[in-house]
Amino acid sequence: MDISIRARNIEVSESFRQTVEEKVAHVGRFLDGMDHAEVRFLEERNPRIADKEVCEVTLHGHGHVVRARATAPDPTTAVDLVVGKLEHSLHKLKGKLVDRAHVPRATVPVDGVDTVGPPAVDSAPDPGFRLVRTKQFDMKPMTPEEGALQMELLGHSFFLFTNADTGAAAVVYRRHDGDVGLIEGA
Repeated sequence: MDISIRARNIEVSESFRQTVEEKVAHVGRFLDGMDHAEVRFLEERNPRIADKEVCEVTLHGHGHVVRARATAPDPTTAVDLVVGKLEHSLHKLKGKLVDRAHVPRATVPVDGVDTVGPPAVDSAPDPGFRLVRTKQFDMKPMTPEEGALQMELLGHSFFLFTNADTGAAAVVYRRHDGDVGLIEGA
C-alpha cells in the first residue's frame, strides 16, 4: 500500500512516521485492493479545544474511497482511534460487497424515487458568498445503491456520481427522516 503522510502545525518524527505506516498498512488487510492511503495530521490552535491533535486518513481502492477522522490529546491516540474507525468502515464495506455479490439485485421502482423540480435561480449572487474549497475527483458510473454506499463510507450528507443506468449526473442525499433521496439530471 502506498502511504503518504502530511502534517500541518505539527512535527512528525521518523519513528512516529514508521509507526503510522505500519498501523495504516495493517488496516489494508481488511479489504484487498486498497492501494493508496493519505494520512493528514494537524493541531488545532484553539485553546478551548481539549483534543487538539487531529488525524485524518483517506483510503483509495476498489473504486471506493473510505475516510475517517479522529481527535485526541496526543497524535498516537488519534492514530489509534482513526485506525479503529477505518477497521469498522472497511469491515462494513466488505460485508456489503459480499452480500451484493451473493444476492440478486433488487430493482428500484421509479415511483419510489423522490423527484424534485428544477432549483430556483437567484439572479443576484449573495454578497457574503465565499468559495473556500474546491474538490475534483473521477466520477465512475455506478448505481444509486453504490452511490449511497459511497456517501455512507465518506460520512457525507450527499454524493455526486454518474448513474450507470442513465448516463446522467445524479446525487444521493441523506434526508432528515434518515432515508436516502436521489436527484437525477435530465
